[in-house]
Amino acid sequence: MSHWPYIIASYVLTIGGMAGLALWSWLRMRRAERQAGALSKPLDVRGGRVAQQP
Repeated sequence: MSHWPYIIASYVLTIGGMAGLALWSWLRMRRAERQAGALSKPLDVRGGRVAQQP
């Protein structure tokens, strides 16, 4: 019996897992950056966010 199907399957699983992990971490990074950006905006007296002035 040939061993190549098992080797190919292991590469597919490894590459697929790495791609999934990279996508997940990228999405989490974007979410964290968005939350950090919201924290750096100034607050008005009532605790709401101040609109950006052009």
